[in-house]
Amino acid sequence: MRSLSLLRTWPARRWWIAVGVAVAYVLIVGISTAMIETPVFGRDVPTTWWAWPALIIAAALSGLLTATYVRVPGGTSDAQGETGTRRGMVGALLTWFAVGCPVCNKIALLVLGYAGAMTWFAPLQPFLWMAAIVALVWALAVRLRGEVSCALPVAAR
Repeated sequence: MRSLSLLRTWPARRWWIAVGVAVAYVLIVGISTAMIETPVFGRDVPTTWWAWPALIIAAALSGLLTATYVRVPGGTSDAQGETGTRRGMVGALLTWFAVGCPVCNKIALLVLGYAGAMTWFAPLQPFLWMAAIVALVWALAVRLRGEVSCALPVAAR
């Protein structure tokens, strides 16, 4: 819980980055999965009831995670970065697969066919989203924990 209280001490710059990344994430994933209608992409299967909340939660977590990489003046460096980065990227990718159209996903369509994508892949999508949230929360926790414990002093220039 100490890590979450650290969010209250963040400077405005980190919060602006978090909000900007979250908005960009919603736009990129929403447009590429045709949750946001455009003349470029179409969607054969309607968006599920849980896809928008899933996308917004994942975007918020991705924004917070990205903001942990913004340097704070007088801050410390941590050795937890790469682990958090990998988990965060896995979470972001899993969210894309989770909220996307099951038959618009070329990988699922090639491997399973149309019927297989609807029968096997579509029911797995909520579980992919849950795995994405776990990965994003884990990555954020690792990054925040690295800011409050085992801090290394910043090298003098």
